[in-house]
Amino acid sequence: MDSSLVLKNAAADNNMQLSDPQAIMATALQFQQLFMLYESGIKQITTKLEILDDEFASKHQRNPIENITSRIKEPVSIAEKLQRKGLAVTIDNMVNRLYDIAGIRVTCPFISDVYHVMQMLLQQDDIELIELKDYIKSPKASGYRSLHAVVKVGVYFSDQKRDIPVEIQIRTIAMDFWASLEHQLHYKKDFKMPANVDEELRSIAETITQTDRRMQELAKYIPGFVDYSEIIE
Repeated sequence: MDSSLVLKNAAADNNMQLSDPQAIMATALQFQQLFMLYESGIKQITTKLEILDDEFASKHQRNPIENITSRIKEPVSIAEKLQRKGLAVTIDNMVNRLYDIAGIRVTCPFISDVYHVMQMLLQQDDIELIELKDYIKSPKASGYRSLHAVVKVGVYFSDQKRDIPVEIQIRTIAMDFWASLEHQLHYKKDFKMPANVDEELRSIAETITQTDRRMQELAKYIPGFVDYSEIIE
């Protein structure tokens, strides 16, 4: 099956019998091809970020990116999200209603790096911004902070170009530390966390924010440091 058919004719047959080996094989093949497209989008964005990081380092003798990780949502997580949205679990809904199946997380040393890296990426003419959410300036009620963008990136295959949606999360090392521990504390959904834990997490998030700001002030003493703080305003 041509991979282009996955995005053009991907509506799942709700009447498919799971006992039908051919139907199962066809659906599995669709998922495999679809995930290949998302993986290609991740590779494209990751390469762009690595090039931007290398260029910045050659000019300013430091790296604005500390680490880049990526993931593709598991099928179970995709199904659960569609159900939460009140949508049928079909490949068509996956493709057209979800934009965070492919995800990239970037950690940066300083707050100004977060905004500068995002700015450098979004100004590229083959990146289409779909949505931007600034949880640094407007944190979630939990205390979570990060800069999120959903973009579409053009990927060239043997016979055509595809615009692949990718979610990008950029945050400081300190923000990532908090988010990682918060996720671990709330990972078991069947366990009710004491109320004081959430209060403590919010308090720690505020402390981390103040630490990030103090580190931003100290950054000016780094040899060759270029201050992009005006981007934050």
